[in-house]
Amino acid sequence: MSDMTHQDSWGKRVLGSTGLMVDPLCLGCAELGNMPEAFAYSVSEDQALATVRAFFDGPINFLDTAYSYGDGESERRIGLVLQERGGLPAGCVLATKADRHMQTGDFSGAQIRASVERSLRLLGLRRLQLVYLHDPEHTSFEAIMAPGGAVETLQRCKEEGLIEHLGVAGGPIPLMIRYVQTGAFQVAISHNRYTLLNTSAESLWQACEARGVACVNAAPYGSGILAKGISAYPRYAYQEVAGELLVRAQRLEAICARHNVPIAAAALQFSMRDPRIISTIVGMSKPERLAHTVALAQQPLPEEIWAELASVAPATEDPEEHRWA
Repeated sequence: MSDMTHQDSWGKRVLGSTGLMVDPLCLGCAELGNMPEAFAYSVSEDQALATVRAFFDGPINFLDTAYSYGDGESERRIGLVLQERGGLPAGCVLATKADRHMQTGDFSGAQIRASVERSLRLLGLRRLQLVYLHDPEHTSFEAIMAPGGAVETLQRCKEEGLIEHLGVAGGPIPLMIRYVQTGAFQVAISHNRYTLLNTSAESLWQACEARGVACVNAAPYGSGILAKGISAYPRYAYQEVAGELLVRAQRLEAICARHNVPIAAAALQFSMRDPRIISTIVGMSKPERLAHTVALAQQPLPEEIWAELASVAPATEDPEEHRWA
């Protein structure tokens, strides 16, 4: 795998069979939904709107949101800026996700249609370019795939012209592979499972390659620790870090310090330099984070650092496995 450089890796890439052209970086909009329970900080509406405006004025063309991010708040805030701009600017790609009902847990086909229709309304769009089935681990595979269920409903929405392309985004890797193997999806997102600290998504990327499904990697910083450092943000996958995971994080941080490299640059480029990953989603909650993230993606790193980082063997088990046991 080659190093990330502006010349050879920053050009837009085809998002698999969708034909959509996207940048190797994608703005993650979960934080913009003001979710302090997940991220341990709040994001005001003014700050969120300023971040979305900076995105549309910047070099990245791909943004990712969801029905569940702030229970519609992320989409609503994005929709306000889209209204200011007169719609989605040409060349931009906006992906959202269809979710269960966030209060009742309903994951029926009717709820998925309601999710799609609410996303259209909040974003102010007539058609959604890419919609992911989101967090299907909250119900059974059989229920999702049943006649009249979530997947059939999404396919019907596609036939009706409400959706252009379908993807799947979730947690447990064996379950994600099962969905990829149905052939119903063109894109797959994994989060917190392909980082310097954990590579449990490796088997998912292999399954996606075999099926021609585009790979998108989210949370390359493990929700913060690999961006801000252990002392500033000792959390991985939305939980406090301890034990062996903490020891490995300390070793990674020491290697980066010895090379005078921000650990965030190494963590981001670890994902972006993998040729299987079309785009890497990075959550951003402030306008200045956009330029900072692009700089981290393009910062030259010494080739020898990759072997040293690889010597800190990443975990291969799901970092949230106990939640789905």
